[in-house]
Amino acid sequence: MQVVKRRMSLSLMMVALASVAAMQQPAFAQDAGTSSPPAAATQQLPNFTALVQRAAPAVVNISTTREASSPRGGMNDQQIPEIFRRFFGDQLPPGFGAPGGGATPRSELRSLGSGFIISDDGYILTNAHVVADADTIRVRLNDRRELDAKLIGTDPKTDVALIKVDASNLPVLSIGNSDELQTGEWVAAIGSPFGFDHSVTAGIVSAINRTLPSDAYVPFIQTDVAINPGNSGGPLFNLQGQVVGINSQIFTRSGGFMGLSFAIPINVAMDIADQLRQDGRVHRGWLGVVIQPVSRDLADSFGLGEPRGALISQLASGGPAAKGGLRPGDIVLSVNGREVESSEALPREIGRASPGSEVTLGILRDGSERSLKVTVGDWPDSEQTAQSDSGSAQQSGIGIAVSPLSPEQLEEAGVEHGVLVQQVLPDGAAGQAGIQPGDVIIDIDRQAIDSVDKLREVIADLPRDRAVAVRIARGDAQLFTALRLDSKE
Repeated sequence: MQVVKRRMSLSLMMVALASVAAMQQPAFAQDAGTSSPPAAATQQLPNFTALVQRAAPAVVNISTTREASSPRGGMNDQQIPEIFRRFFGDQLPPGFGAPGGGATPRSELRSLGSGFIISDDGYILTNAHVVADADTIRVRLNDRRELDAKLIGTDPKTDVALIKVDASNLPVLSIGNSDELQTGEWVAAIGSPFGFDHSVTAGIVSAINRTLPSDAYVPFIQTDVAINPGNSGGPLFNLQGQVVGINSQIFTRSGGFMGLSFAIPINVAMDIADQLRQDGRVHRGWLGVVIQPVSRDLADSFGLGEPRGALISQLASGGPAAKGGLRPGDIVLSVNGREVESSEALPREIGRASPGSEVTLGILRDGSERSLKVTVGDWPDSEQTAQSDSGSAQQSGIGIAVSPLSPEQLEEAGVEHGVLVQQVLPDGAAGQAGIQPGDVIIDIDRQAIDSVDKLREVIADLPRDRAVAVRIARGDAQLFTALRLDSKE
């Protein structure tokens, strides 16, 4: 009996020891003889060696010169950082960078940038700002050949330029699809930062479809790839070695890289390049509207469930939108089935349409969605804008004093009806809505305001449980603002 008990005790001890040993095994062990981590734990960072070897021969250095409009003293041109040349041009102060402020006259300005070959007969893509106003453009290839380049065309709106060298059988880069790019994806750049040829940097895509001030037509790719002056115009690659963008801008307070760089999607750039190659200029779709973002209050006032789309606040007289039946107060929600998530998306969607083509707009009008077909025009050479205002005062009821407009004042303001705002109480409903003295109130809650009495009548019936839209003329533009009455009034 004791023998049996000892054997049982020994068996239990062996089981216990086995359990302890199992608990001490690494959590990633796959079997008793394995102590290595799984594939995810041993995955290495991307190796860009093969990509660089394939792509570097088609990346070029671009240098330009141009005559200075007037002598100025200071640094040698090559010592002036590109960031200063780009923003100040010939307006750098006399003696800039020169000891004691002494003047050293010179006759030409120089700049450096990058580019890449897209066809074996010598067509090269770069940034428009790299070759802007250049008298001469010089391209240095990977094999150290230096060739003069001819400017085929530029598109400042997208910062894309196409140049050409007289050569054949050149190495060409593979073009990818920037629409497939995703946030978090690895990317690499090759360029000439500060003149150092074929420097390679890498990082990830930190955002896509980024809109920057004054760049309504480019849905930028934002990355944390180190980009510095001289990288402009160089290619941005995905891990397959395909070009997905053109490095164009950096966010900086010092002139150097600070963790944010922006690239033009290659799909946008190649469309521009094709047009420049065919006829030297870019044809861009145009609606002839002034738009503004849809705030939460404006969305509520228009009966829209959430803030989205582009609110039309003004139409160009005789423009495509006016001819197509669009009205101020319409909210464009989609273009050819593609959702317009914000006001910034509308210019891009219309800009990619061919002039003369018909687009289907999904709009919200009077609280209901509908479709409207509009034939887009060609972007005009000069901007088309509206007009303004003028006016004695009477009290209204939302914290403003207004006066009627004469026919001459209405014509001057470019409106068919309205009342002139003379005074605004800062703590009144109108002041809270951003209405200012000098504004012309055109309509409220989609009701035309053609007199002071009509304004009072409309205000008296306004709901107090939601915001309403107010269309005003201000300066050379018309816009909407959301007015919300105090429920205690």
